[in-house]
Amino acid sequence: MCPSLRLIAAAALLICAHGALAQQSALPGYTADGSQSERALEASVVTRPDSARARQESRALSSQVHIAGTSAQARTRDYVINAMKQAGLETEVRAYDVWMPHTTVMQAWRVSPDTLVLNLAEGPVPEDTTSWNETEPVISNGYSGTGDVSAPVVYVNYGLIEDYAQLDSMGVSVKGKIVIARYGRSYRGIKAREAEKHGAVGLIIYSDPAEDGYARGDVYPRGPMRNDHGVQRGSVLNPDGDPTTPGYASKPGVHRVPLDSLDLSHIPVIPMSYGNATQLLRGLEGAQVPREWQGGLPFRYHAGPGPIAARVIVQSDTATAPIKTIWDTFGVIRGSEFPDEIVMIGGHRDAWGPGAADNVSGTVSVLEAARAVEAEVKAGHRPKRTIIFATWDAEEWGLLGSTEYVEDDSLRLMRGAVAYFNQDVAAQGPAFGGGGSPSLRPTVRDVTKHVKDPSGTGTVYDVWRRRANVADTVEPRMSDPGGGSDFAGFYNHLGIPIAEWGFGGADGVYHSLYDSFHWMSKFGDPTFGYHVAAASIGAAIVLRMADADILPYDYVEYARTMREYVPKVQAAAKAKGVTVDTVALSAAIERMENAASVFDAARDSVLGPGHASPSRGISVRTNAALMRVERALTRTSGLRTRPWFRNLIYAADEDNGYANMAFPSVNEAIRSGDQALTTKEVADLASRFDAATAAIVEATTAVRAAGK
Repeated sequence: MCPSLRLIAAAALLICAHGALAQQSALPGYTADGSQSERALEASVVTRPDSARARQESRALSSQVHIAGTSAQARTRDYVINAMKQAGLETEVRAYDVWMPHTTVMQAWRVSPDTLVLNLAEGPVPEDTTSWNETEPVISNGYSGTGDVSAPVVYVNYGLIEDYAQLDSMGVSVKGKIVIARYGRSYRGIKAREAEKHGAVGLIIYSDPAEDGYARGDVYPRGPMRNDHGVQRGSVLNPDGDPTTPGYASKPGVHRVPLDSLDLSHIPVIPMSYGNATQLLRGLEGAQVPREWQGGLPFRYHAGPGPIAARVIVQSDTATAPIKTIWDTFGVIRGSEFPDEIVMIGGHRDAWGPGAADNVSGTVSVLEAARAVEAEVKAGHRPKRTIIFATWDAEEWGLLGSTEYVEDDSLRLMRGAVAYFNQDVAAQGPAFGGGGSPSLRPTVRDVTKHVKDPSGTGTVYDVWRRRANVADTVEPRMSDPGGGSDFAGFYNHLGIPIAEWGFGGADGVYHSLYDSFHWMSKFGDPTFGYHVAAASIGAAIVLRMADADILPYDYVEYARTMREYVPKVQAAAKAKGVTVDTVALSAAIERMENAASVFDAARDSVLGPGHASPSRGISVRTNAALMRVERALTRTSGLRTRPWFRNLIYAADEDNGYANMAFPSVNEAIRSGDQALTTKEVADLASRFDAATAAIVEATTAVRAAGK
């Protein structure tokens, strides 16, 4: 039987087996016949990811610590490329030379009231063989400053802006001190920035058992939580991408910004286990801390200073070998009708340890999705658009690999990128979650309704709803795309719609030596069913976007989501004593919603029962206009304080790093207390919504031509 006949026969069987498929309403962006074929195709592709293969891939990719810039990370590049080639995809590797110094020495002592050498290594767990081979580079906080400092210790809670304000009110100064902060509540780079800003000469960041240790459950290896010698590594770089090549790719011979002008930590920063932190915190005296500052260690916390003092040393290869080569990999399936329109799914390959959860699980999801889609190509279905399966390097250091790629390929992406789907920690437990641009959220929800949950209690969507415990009229909450993972270059910099999903759980081994295959097999995903489910969602969603006649963005939901943020702007302004007039902004959002409703009606009319797919020319014109909608909500000059961040809808909070901020240009102006700037930013944002609306109107005009 020829491939096309096999596909038709398979589709018929699948439709019979899933009789409800034929009765479902047409998919947005598809004709009635196209919807039926697409549903059948997706029902097939979600069965192809394989748990035994996922287990094998996880074991292989997490067999070593593979930090960016090392030979072990080069081996993950080769593994992924070979797997893509074996599956039948075209492949590409892109190398970038990034400024990424590695720590060569990291040491710490308690030096008062007595001397105690702190053993900073995590050490082996007998049953976890990966932990027996802790390798270079040493445990570190990437992009730490260097130095050898000795000073009294001060406890600063989470090291937030408000924590330093609290210390000031208590009469405690950190100037000239080594501060110790617990992980959580903010990105570690913000902790380093604030410590240095307040005059500290060094920063120790430790994992408190209240956050991810014994207060949360049994510790590894008995349970999944962090033990007393587990260490959370991580970067303290605040900008995204290579800091020496801001806005352009790090290729040989490019101009690099002088180091003395970079936004980097200048004080030594080291990560530490709560076992070692105990040796510095237990003896602190001085003021008792507020109740909410009390962590999970078995003694009363004090702020200090005195009598505890510490010494820390951090050295790096900045002077000898700061430039490291990193590698992004790509598996490509060329589109049959719209090859210049690109649907991309990706996840990072690098890790701070073996990285079984973060992010071997995402890499496995991308690999399995690629195999599944390529199998459908071999069975006779080539997608209409080009699909790219990417793995990124050096995400853990500051999104370096994905950022350099986006800056390198920005013109092609601006012209033709339909969507980017991110897989970061795709599987480490049973709790599904997703998020991204509101324009893609309905597609994510719909796809999860057709993927079985590994628990055996319904679909992923069914279990998600039950876990969220939402009313029948409400959808489970989805997160906003603020920043912090490889979607940032696509969304925050270029305005390309993004979505992400994954299965969460206990994360007590985050960024440690114990994020291993053994941990994953014992606690995270013993059956590797959640790896498979994440990959199945990925395979179905890239096909949904790649095969549509008209791109299935939902700008009605988008506009309605935007409307929810306006009262929050008003509340923030009131709290700051700033006057804000949001009438024009609300009206612009309403115009966008109305235009989106008109477009949906026009699209559904020309794709309705009895209609054939529109001509290629009409599809190209319509989709080109649709791809400009979210691009229109960016501005070339970017945010006032962060010009690389061009998207005016969502960004990570510049004072937190992890928390998302909607309408950042407006909310940052309000935070500054600048009345004139706030008025200007509100007006500018309203004009961006009108530009987005104009693109929707253009798409409506284009699609209506199919009905003439």
